[in-house]
Amino acid sequence: MIQFLPSIIKAAVLAGNAALEVYQQNFSVTEKPDHSPLTLADTRSQAIISEALKSTDIPVLSEEGGDIAFKERKDWERLWIVDPLDGTKEFVKKNGEFTINIALVENHVPVMGVIYLPVFSRLYYGIYDKGAYRAEIVAPENIENIAPEQIMETANPLSIKIDASRIYTIVASRSHLTPAVEAFVEDKKRDYGHVEFISAGSSLKFCEVAEGNADIYPRLGPTMEWDTAAGQVIAQAAGARVYRYDTGGDLLYNKEDLKNPWFVVTNGRDDG
Repeated sequence: MIQFLPSIIKAAVLAGNAALEVYQQNFSVTEKPDHSPLTLADTRSQAIISEALKSTDIPVLSEEGGDIAFKERKDWERLWIVDPLDGTKEFVKKNGEFTINIALVENHVPVMGVIYLPVFSRLYYGIYDKGAYRAEIVAPENIENIAPEQIMETANPLSIKIDASRIYTIVASRSHLTPAVEAFVEDKKRDYGHVEFISAGSSLKFCEVAEGNADIYPRLGPTMEWDTAAGQVIAQAAGARVYRYDTGGDLLYNKEDLKNPWFVVTNGRDDG
């Protein structure tokens, strides 16, 4: 598994570079059948990542190819789940909070993931049972000449340490704040007296918990598997817990229905 990490780090940065070229220009936005936005950055990023993953001989499930029939993929024990541009709404708004997400899933569980933020040249990655990390990419435009192993050597480990003296902090979606999340926040205010609220786009919310900037991320609204796979493994590798809001069970992947149930990401402070 870990042998694939250098190549997916490089693929994420290359895809980020391609997305950034579009981001810095005047670009057009089209609509997918589900009415979500699509840009040239999505398709360029998808092409780069797909090409990079060919050599792994592992099938790919992506937002831009989410129509693969379940009968074709139901026996896949191992697959890549990719979101070539997570946070297209943030991309269109030009607030910088969009990401490139690549995850490896084994037996319905994400075991390795990479999240790259092109505007900030920041990379997160996590490996099941081996930890989560953050790295700053110096001169990402020269990624072809940078060994990914060098990036990994300079990465800083992420390990959640609960600070009970800090104001309880909730991170939630900048573009998808639902009434259910608002009610969740009010419940926490009753529990803690006062809470801080951070708004963030895309899979950054997982990273906010993994870095210790937030105690909890409630996603009480619709998401798809490619929105969460990479973020889930990074958060869990840093020590967070990710669970279904309705049952407390695990989030599983490569399901017949690729929609996720509502879920919560927590550093465990509520358990204390």
